[in-house]
Amino acid sequence: MASKVSCLYVLTVVCWASALWYLSITRPTSSYTGHRQVSSISIARKNVSFGNIRTRPINPHSFEFIINEPNKCEKSIPFLVILISTTHKEFDARQAIRETWGDENNFKGIKIATLFLLGKNADPVLNQMVEQESQIFHDIIVEDFIDSYHNLTLKTLMGMRWVATFCSKAKYVMKTDSDIFVNMDNLIYKLLKPNTKPRRRYFTGYVINGGPIRDVRSKWYMPRDLYPDSNYPPFCSGTGYIFSADVAELIYKTSLHTRLLHLEDVYVGLCLRKLGIHPFQNSGFNHWKMAYSLCRYRRVITVHQISPEEMHRIWNDMSSKKHLRC
Repeated sequence: MASKVSCLYVLTVVCWASALWYLSITRPTSSYTGHRQVSSISIARKNVSFGNIRTRPINPHSFEFIINEPNKCEKSIPFLVILISTTHKEFDARQAIRETWGDENNFKGIKIATLFLLGKNADPVLNQMVEQESQIFHDIIVEDFIDSYHNLTLKTLMGMRWVATFCSKAKYVMKTDSDIFVNMDNLIYKLLKPNTKPRRRYFTGYVINGGPIRDVRSKWYMPRDLYPDSNYPPFCSGTGYIFSADVAELIYKTSLHTRLLHLEDVYVGLCLRKLGIHPFQNSGFNHWKMAYSLCRYRRVITVHQISPEEMHRIWNDMSSKKHLRC
């Protein structure tokens, strides 16, 4: 079995390299937002919708799962579900996470479920490559909205919906990005503490208190007609935050009646305010790049802007030097 998976992995890497080379010389780069009719992935899977909504939703999130892993939590209930926002071309980043901190077998006796979140790409070749990757690793979920920066909120809500539908008995959930290094020892043992009673209505990360940027040239531009207030509610940086699994359904159902914002972390903060849940500040969550040193990385939970190559180097160094003191 191991040799079969290895061969499939090598074949996948070769196919990815060929496809991306072909795409780079034949197709212009473009971004898409909203709905658009594109070639669909060949295998469509189960679509689930929530009931018991008393008022008519303004954001029904009526997207079908194109790729799903509905049985991920059936054999055993995860202590932690990790939802990683990624894009189609980031195969190397996904593989680096699978082989380092995102490995589901890193902690004996502690069940971890790792999932990568994607929308649908406008290019059918990339969709087919992700489908093949899914068949090998079974850790990808995709809904049929267009994958783009302005649809990051939909991607996060997809993850919330998945947890609430297929893994509601999990203890905790982490949402993060594919360029984040996570110190899993600190996350599991120092923050979440498996031997303690699980928290409820819990949300923590790097809390930001800020307001809308009105400069149209900014990546984080927010028009007044979309958000007229001068201040955002407290929100956690989307680079990494943790919440108790019960919050996933609460946020998802609240989103059905909350006007969408394209800034995903701000939008989650808006839903939390409606729910009366206050995110806790945790200095271990870093939303910036930080030069590597063993002692420095031992003190944190997340570090931003880490390449796949750096991911391996950091993980290997920290793993081989666990016996050293700082």
